[in-house]
Amino acid sequence: MITVKDLTGGYAGGEVLKSISFEVGKGELFGILGPNGSGKTTLLKMISGALNSREGLIELDGRPLIQYSPKQLARMMAVLPQHADQAFPYTVKETVSLGRYAHQKSWFNSWNDEDEQIVQKVMKQTGIVHLEEKSIVELSGGEKQRVFLAQALAQQPKILLLDEPTNHLDLSFQKELLDLLKKWAAEAELTVVSIFHDLNLASLYCDRLLLMENGEVLIVDTPLEVLKEERIRKVYKTEIKNHPHPEIARPQLLLVPETDSTAQVKIDERFLEISKERIVLQTPLKMRTMSSGITGAGIGWHRSFVNRIVPMDYDCSDHKAEMADYLDSYGFQPGETVGMMTAVPADTACYRLFENEAHSIFVIVSAGSTHRDRPRNINTWLFINGRISEEAFIQSAMTAAEAKASVLQELEASVVSSGVHSAGISTDSICIAATQQGELISYAGTATPLGKLISEGIYSTTKEAIMKYREMQTTLIRRN
Repeated sequence: MITVKDLTGGYAGGEVLKSISFEVGKGELFGILGPNGSGKTTLLKMISGALNSREGLIELDGRPLIQYSPKQLARMMAVLPQHADQAFPYTVKETVSLGRYAHQKSWFNSWNDEDEQIVQKVMKQTGIVHLEEKSIVELSGGEKQRVFLAQALAQQPKILLLDEPTNHLDLSFQKELLDLLKKWAAEAELTVVSIFHDLNLASLYCDRLLLMENGEVLIVDTPLEVLKEERIRKVYKTEIKNHPHPEIARPQLLLVPETDSTAQVKIDERFLEISKERIVLQTPLKMRTMSSGITGAGIGWHRSFVNRIVPMDYDCSDHKAEMADYLDSYGFQPGETVGMMTAVPADTACYRLFENEAHSIFVIVSAGSTHRDRPRNINTWLFINGRISEEAFIQSAMTAAEAKASVLQELEASVVSSGVHSAGISTDSICIAATQQGELISYAGTATPLGKLISEGIYSTTKEAIMKYREMQTTLIRRN
């Protein structure tokens, strides 16, 4: 639908674009990205015909742009600039109706039913029907943006050019607008070319992206390829992290603010409190966590860690809600807390700080029955005093699981859990938490320095906790 070949040009002050080439297919939602001054708006102006190029060719639907008359171009293409102005105090409906000019066959053509239906349709689609009698000068920036979008859509173009279409729009309407553009592109084969400053929105909605720098094209490809962490960091000259969207297969970029790297914190027994009711560790900073807890499950950031002691006959149909209420009643914020349950007495829990030349970890383990005819209940907390990668998080869990399995095998315990403890809670839980301070630790496999320390820490602490629990059980039997 759009072909750009070797486009070069700019303004009287000098060239802005340098040999730009790309193609956009029919029905494609195509995003243009780049930092301020990279040439995005200049490129859009040249495609729209508002600015002439010095060299190169632009074709629309196989026909050179320069061969279109103004009226023919208006039927082919609609443009929504970043800052659309209205010189006259027209009503909203009158402003939208101006979009039908391209379809008027003469100055004396009267307004017809088709024009009215189209205007009403686009006003409904853009959510401005309730504003149709208002003067456009009375509207907010976001409302005006919707009005001018409706005006562009009233042209019924084959191509829609947008410069930062979500500018001035609140979050809900940003989504509604982009959902609508995506739908029009798919169903009506509307070709949409849009400049985006929000890289995450561009990633979510665009089929392909063009990334510009200093008037040149760096790459044209899918969002997954264009939004590579190292590339975006270099082009935008800022620290970012690339993470996958939790629901769809699109990358999302997160800004990383500067932090005070001098305030290092070592997690150890200073932050630990053990009572008959619970084992609690509260940290002065939020820690990056990966957990199978009742609250705080999955990956997140938490500063409170609670292993709640429940009776053997504990049973609840909604233990997650009940646990959240419990935490709240004792002053813990459920959203900041990794919460677990166990029927194992708190005083049998074992903990220790492990260190080598490069790394430091703090391990806490509570371990229940390890007899073959009863399910085990082992809750493991592993606190890593360091900054680890996502890969190292996963490896830490694997390394910890291997070390625990070695203990169970050595003590001839049941390696396979029977599913549910008699207290009605899941049998084993783990939480890995890292301070995310210091130099990055990329790996935590069993052969790495950190992995070896984790293996040692989990193995010895788990074994100690199991033996301590067995001693308690033996003592109780002797007393009875």
